[in-house]
Amino acid sequence: MWKIICAYVLLITCSFVNGDPKVPCYFIFGDSLSDAGNNNNLVTNATANFPPYGVDFPGGVATGRFTNGLTSVDIITKLVEIDGLISPFSTASGRDILKGVNYASGGSGILSESGSHLGDRIWLARQVQNHAITISKLQSMVDGPRSVNKYLNKCLYTMNIGSNDYINNYFMPKFYSSMKNFTHEQFATILVTEYEQQIKALYDYGARKTAIFGIGLIGCTPAEMRIHNAIFCVDEINDAVGILNKKLLELVKSLNKKLAGAKFTFIDISGVQNASPFAIGPLADMTCCELRSDYQCKPNVRPCRFRDLYAFMDGFHPTEIVHKLTAKLAFNSPLRLFVNPVDIKTLISFNTASEI
Repeated sequence: MWKIICAYVLLITCSFVNGDPKVPCYFIFGDSLSDAGNNNNLVTNATANFPPYGVDFPGGVATGRFTNGLTSVDIITKLVEIDGLISPFSTASGRDILKGVNYASGGSGILSESGSHLGDRIWLARQVQNHAITISKLQSMVDGPRSVNKYLNKCLYTMNIGSNDYINNYFMPKFYSSMKNFTHEQFATILVTEYEQQIKALYDYGARKTAIFGIGLIGCTPAEMRIHNAIFCVDEINDAVGILNKKLLELVKSLNKKLAGAKFTFIDISGVQNASPFAIGPLADMTCCELRSDYQCKPNVRPCRFRDLYAFMDGFHPTEIVHKLTAKLAFNSPLRLFVNPVDIKTLISFNTASEI
């Protein structure tokens, strides 16, 4: 096991600058797995702008990222060779938006109601609306609407959202009626229908190269295992999420056929997790920080010492080492084990839809 972990560490900590194709900008949509600080000033319990979050971020700053360091989208930003990191919408200003904006919000879901018991959050439709605001600002920077559209056509878009529609909606019957009203299949259909609507809105705004991340093995998070008093992963949750993942994959295949000039790919996060060396072993369901009652880190409590050996920072969110693994395999996956039809490196190299 130690040899396997060491091999993975070598793989995901190698040099980021390797001559891969660049993109002029990168736009990020998602939840707490991608949030870079959009929730910091919201009235919500879903915040991470306090230690021990950020302990391994440059300068040891708790920026609002729900992990000890960088997130997978931060790593992807480096892999596409964009200078610096992508700013959250809440603080992005001036010409900084030319390189992209991060709209992700902790606690948010595909549905507007998901996570509402936590407080305010920026669900997917609101994130897309915020993107429209960004586009209006870009028009004065790249010579008008037509030039903006051509500019955006070259950018990378990633979408990683949906976990809270299960964690903080469907499998929380105390606050939501979704489980009572819908079967697993019906609920997944509702989610993918709304998801498709927002993806098409982004397409109309100029998005042409989009990677859609599947939902991870939520039933294997320390929080859900403790909530359900489970020794092993909660199969019902993983089975429900699996239905959505299958529908998202089919959606990607459909969009590649229907939306002219656009390229989409699906990143199989559950597959990445199943193959990860962190999926087994004595630390697989341990957290790096001491937990509050809501399974986030207790503020200002010292985290674990050997953070690269832990899969989870808190009850739901992975450590930086897992984010690095996810980003690396999403960006460059030659065997196509975790991507369909292509990895992000290939996605951003396409010029015409006929190439997929």
